[in-house]
Formats: sequence, C-alpha cells, structure tokens
Amino acid sequence: MDDDDQPLHIAMYPWFAFGHLSPFLSLSNKLAERGHKISFLLPDRTQSKLDLLNFYPNLIQFIPLVLPAVEGLPPGSETTAEIPVALHHLLMAAMDATKPQVKTALSKLKPDYIFYDFTYWLPKLASKYGIKSVHYCTTSMAAISYLLVPATNKVEKGIDTQITEDEWMQQPRGFPPSSIRLRRHEAKAMSFITYRDYGNISFHERLTLSFRNADALCFRSSRELEGRFVDFIGDQYGKQVLLSGPLLPKPPSFKLEEKWDKWLNQFEPRTVIFCSFGSECRMEKDQFQELLFGFELTDMPFFLAVKPPFGALTMDEALPRGYKERIEDRGMVESGWVQQQLIMAHPSVGCFVSHCGLSSVTETLVNNPQLVLLPNTGDQYIIARLLAEDLRVGVEVEKREDNGSFTKENICKAIFTVMDEDNEIGKVVRENRLKMKELLVRDGFEDDYMTDFIEQLRDVDDDPFRD
Repeated sequence: MDDDDQPLHIAMYPWFAFGHLSPFLSLSNKLAERGHKISFLLPDRTQSKLDLLNFYPNLIQFIPLVLPAVEGLPPGSETTAEIPVALHHLLMAAMDATKPQVKTALSKLKPDYIFYDFTYWLPKLASKYGIKSVHYCTTSMAAISYLLVPATNKVEKGIDTQITEDEWMQQPRGFPPSSIRLRRHEAKAMSFITYRDYGNISFHERLTLSFRNADALCFRSSRELEGRFVDFIGDQYGKQVLLSGPLLPKPPSFKLEEKWDKWLNQFEPRTVIFCSFGSECRMEKDQFQELLFGFELTDMPFFLAVKPPFGALTMDEALPRGYKERIEDRGMVESGWVQQQLIMAHPSVGCFVSHCGLSSVTETLVNNPQLVLLPNTGDQYIIARLLAEDLRVGVEVEKREDNGSFTKENICKAIFTVMDEDNEIGKVVRENRLKMKELLVRDGFEDDYMTDFIEQLRDVDDDPFRD
C-alpha cells in the first residue's frame, strides 16, 4: 500500500465548549468516513452528549478525561454550557490541569497528528512523541485576520501589550481589501474580551501562542468564502494554512418535533421569522425586550429561541406585560434547546435572525431563509461584517456607534430589507444568497476540499520545537 493511502491516526483535543466540540467532531466524522482513525479527548461525562453525533464509532474513539478540581469552579462542571461566562477562565485552568492525562494518552496512542485550539502548551508536548500539531480554528479566517494576527499589535507592540480602542478600529497592516472594521462600542468590548484572564494568561496571549506553536493552521472554511485571508494568515504566522471546507451539517436522521411542525405548518411558505442565539448568548433585559418588540412590529409570525436575559430566571419573568397575549396567534418564545437545523429547513421559515456564530451561519447559507445579523461579541462582529458588507449575503441590524444598542425599529427594518421583494438591497442580498447556496451544496464541493485537506495534511512540515 502506498504511504499516501495509509490511514492516518489523528487525536482531537478541543476547548470544552459545544461550539468547539461539535466542529471537531464534524471534522472527525469527515475523516473517519475516509477510513482514518480518530482519538477524541474530552471530559468524562460529556461523552454521552456527543455519542449520537459520532457516526463512525468503530473509527472514532472517545478518550475520557477527568477535570481536576479548581477553586471557584462548581464541582462537576465540564463545559462552558454549565457555567456563566465569568467562570470560563476557571474551566480553562481545569483544562490546562489535564496536561498529565493528555501526556499519558499521547504516549500510549502515538497518533500522527493532534488537532487542538486553546491549549497552547500542547504542540511542545506532542513534539516529544513525534506528533505533529495542527491548530484547528472553529471561527472564521476573517476574524483571526483582524483580531489575532501579529500585525494587530500596532507599532511592533509586545504579544500581550493592550491595544487601544482606536487601534482596534483600524485594520491590521497588510489586511486584504475588505470593508471589515470594528465600531467604537465593539472596540471597547474587545479590550476586555482579549485581555481578560483565561487560565493564568490572557485570552489574547493564549490564542496567539496557540497559533504560533502549531506545525500548521487549519480553518473550517473555503477559498470561495474567505480565500483572501489564507495567504495573509499564513504570512503573518509563517505557517501552512489548510482548509477543511465549511463542514456542512448532515441532514438529521430524526424528524422535527410534532408540536413545532404543526405550529409552523399554520403559516404560508417563507413567512416565519426564526431567531436563535446559541446555547451561551444572553442579552441585557432592555435589549431583549427591544428584540421582542421588533418582531411584534413586523406583523409577521416568528419563532424566538433564546435564553432569558440577565436578571431573569425564567422566560415568563422576562416577557413584557401583555406580550404573550398580543402575540399568541403568531409568536412563539422558547428558552430551551430546539431543533435549529430542522426548523431552519421548514418551508414556512423565510428569515433567520442570527448572533453570527459560524456554525449557525453555515447552516443558514445551505438553507433558504434570508439572513439578518445581530452580533453579540468577539468574532461575531467580524463575521457579521464579512457577510453583510464583503459578501453581501445578509443584512446587519443597525446599532448605536457608542454603546451598541438597537431599537425595535432597527430590528424591523433589517427584517423587512431581506423579506420585502421590492427592496433594492434585499434583491442583491437574495441573489447573492442563492449563488452562495448553489456553490456550497454543489456535488463534489465538500469532497474535493476534504481530498485536498488530507493531501496537504500529509505534507505538513516538521514541528517548530525540533532543532
């Protein structure tokens, strides 16, 4: 058998958040589909939540790890879904403390490669066993290009020197032609996001070191979506950049719950607004209510699936007085998990209001709903600009420049822009959306990317720690 036909053995060790665990498992499934072996390191009790998404259990082996106790971290916490954002740094510290377990696992497994994201110390550990390390990034190349390349640190600042608001609002030196820029309120937020403690070092330093220490960098994207950023990131870090393709979700094997299917079937095709902000996003109560009022103002049916806002324990507590009665016949507000992919594909859904998480956006692009963008934090700001201004496949909700607040009128306007057949901006967006969908679902599109990805992976240069 030719060396290029030999099955690879790849270990996976993603950050303990479902927005990272799921894409790593999606990539694992794509690799296992071609006969490659996967050893997937993850928290012990979290395994049961991912078992059903392991489509090749004969080739994908879960390697459970026990998280060491960390002062302040609630006992039993294993993922970010179980704790507030303010405690994420403690979970990161617990993940770092699994290093001895990871070392033992790698010494026994001896995989060819290990894919990781936040554990910046992993490449050096892996190199001791001749294992090549690949930083697999679950956000967009545009976001990394703007927020986390060395050129972001203006005037050759040190790796952990704080960047000013004005500097955050400027594109890094050499940034590819693009309309992407942070706004004032986003620049203020980035100063906190990137320099907050994240397990004994700052978030910014952790991510930058994770990129610098890798043998190669990998993104779940494509040249058709973000090709202009491939060479920029590669040049900035001096690394080979691999693209896995967008890793489109497989159609679920189960059906939409009967109660939701029955509710959606009441409405005409492409008339329902669907809104979901993921498992971790929470809004301030006043903005949450503006969102609700914005949907009400459209006079269109809507399905809202979000967490209660800060300060509210239940959804009923968060709803404005009389709201439930006013929207009873055409509105649904849910706080629990819903079958997002199946709801998105329902014929009645015509618009998706997204917080701009990359997985949700990808699901939208291969379905039919028009896209309204309401970014909440970090990389979501950049993804929103990429989609609304560079690719023009969605419309972003207008916000105040100074504090990022929006009104019900802003929500309503963005929805009407993509839904109104006579709106000129909407026409352009709808045409671009259709072209993008046709490209992404084209026969062979994903297979070609995966073939190239595996070929390039075999050619990854030796690790940066070897003399």
